[in-house]
Amino acid sequence: MSNLAYDSQPENAEQPHQDMALMQALRPVPRISIQAFCESDSVAGPIERAGADRRMAKAHLQVHMGGVETAVEVYRGAPTPNLIILESRGEPKTLLESLHALSEYCDPSSKVVVIGHYNDIALYRELIRSGISEYVVAPVSTADIVSVISSIFVDPEAEPMGRSIAFVGAKGGVGSSTIAHNVAWSMSNLFKSEVVVADLDLAFGTANINFDQDPAQGIAEAVFAPERVDEVYLDRLLAQCAEHLSLLAAPSTLERVYDFDAEAFSQIIDTAQRSTPLLVLDVPHIWSGWSKNTLARADEVVITATPELANLRNTKNLVDMLKRLRPNDPPPRLILNQAGLPKRPEIAASDFAEPLGITPMSVIPFDALLFGNAANNGRMLGEMDAKNPIVQTMNEIAHVLTGRSEAKAKKQSGLGGILAKLKARKK
Repeated sequence: MSNLAYDSQPENAEQPHQDMALMQALRPVPRISIQAFCESDSVAGPIERAGADRRMAKAHLQVHMGGVETAVEVYRGAPTPNLIILESRGEPKTLLESLHALSEYCDPSSKVVVIGHYNDIALYRELIRSGISEYVVAPVSTADIVSVISSIFVDPEAEPMGRSIAFVGAKGGVGSSTIAHNVAWSMSNLFKSEVVVADLDLAFGTANINFDQDPAQGIAEAVFAPERVDEVYLDRLLAQCAEHLSLLAAPSTLERVYDFDAEAFSQIIDTAQRSTPLLVLDVPHIWSGWSKNTLARADEVVITATPELANLRNTKNLVDMLKRLRPNDPPPRLILNQAGLPKRPEIAASDFAEPLGITPMSVIPFDALLFGNAANNGRMLGEMDAKNPIVQTMNEIAHVLTGRSEAKAKKQSGLGGILAKLKARKK
């Protein structure tokens, strides 16, 4: 945190990219209560959008219209939250006087952030001397708000949280799980970094088969006993698949039903991220409260689809929904799988991509022999044929998802009749 007040300049052409880069570097805010008192819509809007960001999922945020005077009236008869955000258009002397009035009703443990309209270093120093946590000069962006909150409540000395990558299929049977497992194996093998694969399909998960594992315990023990979940307990549930790869296996049985609430996997994922650099989430093709939350809060989302019309429709729905759920994050990644299946009419990759507004990071050809032999032998593709071009593609995906390289952009062609077909299906 700089010793100068935040001064958010008017947005320019690069501002959205700068904000997104800033947001990507931020860690989730803990479970705190926040109340904001705003005098203008231009400040209230970014604060409200910040409250909807995935990094603020645990925080409880309320936005009130009205400045410091309104806050004084509210806190005359109510306790103060963990954080108070105040906007003031007042001159420095007026602002300091109103904050002094508020201090009579403010709990000593509450933090205060002031958003002002005067870029005055003397004011900033006086506010910090008075116990204000931060002074931000308007205009502000959503990234500014989340960054300030994170700087106050996220311990910079704490162990860094691992990166979570969620894989989900646009339809069942498109190979999302197979790709997730092989990319995880590539990450652990190429970079010698610890990777945990969490199979979230408790009824029909295939990670235990693909990795040739039969652990007595797994993710079910954690999800049905959340009060026991910590790093030590979770470590006992992991099955070692390779030198740097561990599995949180699904039971893959139907002895019980697996109906969960929206937060069922949140604690497991948070705990796993504190103990491993890379967490690969194998999310089943369902739409429920918990699967929606898992995709919304992951650091990266990868959608696997095959080049067919129903897959295009489902991918479009997923991409649109994730853009709404994750407005401050890049769009999800797209992998087209099973391309070139004999005698199957297909949508060209460029035509598939155009209505989505995203370019596939990889197009994986259909290879029944390679994938079938690997699946039947409980081996990864790289263990079966390390020189196969598909294995090289998996390695490239691993490089991109870990930030070691960028996906290569491909030229997109016209839509043809794809959009017309989608519109016709909706009527």
